[in-house]
Amino acid sequence: MRIGEHDWNLDPIGRHIWRGQLEVGQLLALAREVKEEGGQLVALWGADDRRLGGGFSIHAAFLTSSGLAWATSALSADAPVYPDLAHIFPQADRMQRATFDLLGIRAESAVDDRKWLRHNAWAEGDFPLRKDFTRLTPHASRLTEVDAYPFIRVQGDGVHEIPVGPIHAGTIEPGHFRFSVIGDRVLRLEERFGYTHKGIEKRFEGMDIATGAKLAGRVSGDSHSAFAWSCCMAVEMATASEVPERALWLRALFLEIERVANHLGDLGYLGNDVALTFGFMQFWRLKEDWLRMSAKLFGHRYLFDCIVPGGVAADIDNAGMIELGGICARIEAEVQELKAIYDEHATLQDRFANTGICKPDLAARLGFTGLAGRASAQAWDARAQFPQAPYDQLDVNMATQRRGDVLARAEVRFAEVHESLRLIREILKRLPTGEIRAPLKPVQAMCEGLGWVEGWRGGVLVAVRIDASGKLDRVHPHDPSWQNWPLLEIGMLGNIVPDFPLINKSFNLSYSGPDL
Repeated sequence: MRIGEHDWNLDPIGRHIWRGQLEVGQLLALAREVKEEGGQLVALWGADDRRLGGGFSIHAAFLTSSGLAWATSALSADAPVYPDLAHIFPQADRMQRATFDLLGIRAESAVDDRKWLRHNAWAEGDFPLRKDFTRLTPHASRLTEVDAYPFIRVQGDGVHEIPVGPIHAGTIEPGHFRFSVIGDRVLRLEERFGYTHKGIEKRFEGMDIATGAKLAGRVSGDSHSAFAWSCCMAVEMATASEVPERALWLRALFLEIERVANHLGDLGYLGNDVALTFGFMQFWRLKEDWLRMSAKLFGHRYLFDCIVPGGVAADIDNAGMIELGGICARIEAEVQELKAIYDEHATLQDRFANTGICKPDLAARLGFTGLAGRASAQAWDARAQFPQAPYDQLDVNMATQRRGDVLARAEVRFAEVHESLRLIREILKRLPTGEIRAPLKPVQAMCEGLGWVEGWRGGVLVAVRIDASGKLDRVHPHDPSWQNWPLLEIGMLGNIVPDFPLINKSFNLSYSGPDL
């Protein structure tokens, strides 16, 4: 694979996916070339390879003009260190900190080395993703350790701090937001997460493939289809297994159904956050109809466990296709009518426009991705640019905006609802006949694979290593919220504190997705 003028000897391992083993010093050079080309860092994670006769390894997935480049560098067992990537890709900062907390792999010369995930859940010096980690109960030293996270302080006349969370009044997951303000104008927002660290990556170890796929779908529940498909894609790549064509089209159907459900709900919430209760009730009425349709046709409101290794576990008959086509037409018409109401509502437009701005140049520097990134002119959508089957036959229209404000993010959502409804109808029209599931090929030796799917929030990636017995040895699921949470901090600058719920909802990032 060539990036710029350099051939990095990355081998194709799937459609639009390349893989290569690099010296640790080359990782920095590759990152620089990707950046100069206009690409981005998608994910960064580590692994304990000592039982394989090595030390540790650091993995990075880069988005390039040709697709996804998965680079791996071996690190020593005694001093696992790799070059800091955050000075090239700022989104690497929290990924690097989490990698140290979990594995003890350090980014050399990193500016920010504050702990990210540990939160006193295990003793300092213990690293739970190391294979020799066995302490499953709190260490005695944890009982007296003070969790004094060093937030960055803003000082000056009239500056005050407002801490919000981590426990909130609603049912949202925990997250801490620390505002530095003058009056109600925000000078700085700093976030901290990790309060519900679930140990998912550790839980994967030793699981059978089918159970692991179920767990992957539960990393972030509103993105179940995206994570499940990405995990299954990785497993199928690792085992060189073929998936029936009908199953691939059904997977795309489930993914677009998931996208519509989330956009309907969020468009309602955006109305609610500017006191347009009518908008909230109408969009959530539509979402409820959509979820009931999913439960009736496929057995689950959020399509849990419909995507499985080797294919899918749910099908649709002719009567179901007619019913789904009918609700698509009805919801499309109603969404169009509701958009006209949103467009003509003066108070809503006033609150949405010029609120929570993330300018395109800064969005590019910080790796803004997914639907929120597309609202800031970051034109990345794997369905359109690097399509896996069946998207290579569907000609997806990518929705983008340049303003980067709440209004732009709402406009992208409206456009994506209509595009997903069009894609659903196209999938139903062209759905091939045949089997919906095929057995995986037996595992003969340790193997690896990577899945990459454009979820509703952005690109979802799952990397999988399967041992010779067919059990999962290492699984890393990556949610696009890793990249986008820091942009919420940028979007809040200069806005007033009461606009935080609106700006936060316009992003609607996952609290649990990065909390592995």
